[in-house]
Amino acid sequence: MGAKECIANGKAVLGIEFGSTRIKAVLIDENNKPIAGGAHDWENRLEDGIWTYSLDDIWTGLQDCYKKLTEDVEAQYGEKLTKLGAIGFSAMMHGYMAFNDKNELMVPFRTWRNTITEEASTKLTELFQYHIPQRWTIAHLYQAILKGEEHVADLKFVSTLAGYIHWKLTGEKIVGVGEASGMFPIDIATGQFNEKMLDQFDAAIKDKNYAWNIREVLPGVNTAGEQAGILTEEGARLLDPTGTLQAGIPLCPPEGDAGTGMAATNSVAQRTGNVSAGTSVFGMIVMEKELSKVYDEIDLVTTPDGSLVAMVHCNNCTSDLNAWVNIFKEYSELMGMKVDMNEIYGNLYRKALEGDDDCGGLLAYNYFSGEHVTGFNEGRPLFVRTPNAKFNLANFMRTHLFTSLGALKTGLDILFKEEGVQVDEILGHGGLFKTKGVGQSILAAAIDAPVSVMETAGEGGAWGIALLASYMINADENESLAAFLDNKVFAGQKGEKLEPVAKDVKGFDEFMKRYSAGLAIERAAVESI
Repeated sequence: MGAKECIANGKAVLGIEFGSTRIKAVLIDENNKPIAGGAHDWENRLEDGIWTYSLDDIWTGLQDCYKKLTEDVEAQYGEKLTKLGAIGFSAMMHGYMAFNDKNELMVPFRTWRNTITEEASTKLTELFQYHIPQRWTIAHLYQAILKGEEHVADLKFVSTLAGYIHWKLTGEKIVGVGEASGMFPIDIATGQFNEKMLDQFDAAIKDKNYAWNIREVLPGVNTAGEQAGILTEEGARLLDPTGTLQAGIPLCPPEGDAGTGMAATNSVAQRTGNVSAGTSVFGMIVMEKELSKVYDEIDLVTTPDGSLVAMVHCNNCTSDLNAWVNIFKEYSELMGMKVDMNEIYGNLYRKALEGDDDCGGLLAYNYFSGEHVTGFNEGRPLFVRTPNAKFNLANFMRTHLFTSLGALKTGLDILFKEEGVQVDEILGHGGLFKTKGVGQSILAAAIDAPVSVMETAGEGGAWGIALLASYMINADENESLAAFLDNKVFAGQKGEKLEPVAKDVKGFDEFMKRYSAGLAIERAAVESI
């Protein structure tokens, strides 16, 4: 079936993801290939010390994104979007949206970016003996309780952004298990919120005498493949105010951007993982078993089909590296050379491969902001060398590539070296991997595991949630999500796989000894400058 016919017959599947700076829509055909798209740029705002987006931002952004998708469909195929095979919604994970019994938002949406819940995060981690990151919904709720915020007494429903949008379009208070795992800990055996911890939380707030308990205010949890409601008439008008889109379309469980990233990189099976490396960097490893103890550096979430995932999230990756590349751009212009940024990046990145295995004794920190994994609330980008270090361009660039993954390696080393976690392959995606083979080989050295980069790695989370919607309606009976992705999405796709090189692995480990010892320099810089 051609794309035009697929659209006309109502078989196309729509995925929409609310990222931090862009709302993106992707329409896919029955072969799960993107056939149309739309996007709307938006920005969070800092209001009264809270990073937020208004409800108006959310709905005008969604409608504009969808409108641009329909315009793309008409321009390409001469068709109007009247019906769809399925829809999926995704958004940045975690955060806090609190509603009363009139379905009113009681306080502005608190996004993942807010670091205002340290007290709650620490106390809940102690209570549950399970790491509760600051950005999780339950941390925001408990912090509001600890602060005595008035709105908590009137709480009827708490959600994330993805869960809120899904609720308004379907009437169903449901989230996917991956998204749910960023709200409250999940029991991997049941795929539902952890019953023991739910009881512990209620006991901890019993003295407050609220009219609600935690089970009543959290959404229901669905797993990938399950239908999570249908688009209502009201929901269809919210999405498409022109009245062209028909109601009755099935929706898959809404997911967070971590879950859609796993789907979009084909890394939902156990012993696989993915690393997203751009302005920030995070690594996600799908686990075979629970960790032996609690680690502040590691968040535990799940895949969209409920497997345990260990997540190491770092605030800093390529910002300092990009700043240095811009210095070389300025120098090139000063010397009267014609500048092509792709060429500059490519040449400098490839030069790094000529450097000494351990970067010749050079050291850098890329901390534009604080870094939780290594214990910093603030950052100062630094470059340091001893008088006898081998200071040349190759080592300089290699150092900055190594350090862009330094905090990530700190966290992943806990998994691989202390917990003995096994991984067969890591999928890399993001700007660090744009120059063929370079970022890939550096990451392979950091984790001592094969790294692959797929041609579709740039499609992103909107495609990922479209794939989850497609899985709901197109999977064979008893076909797992991993099998569906392998057989129906990624089969025959070209990908470049690089094995780790022993001397590079050893060199990265040597660099990390210097990196760990030098953290005192970074701390002194934060305190002194």
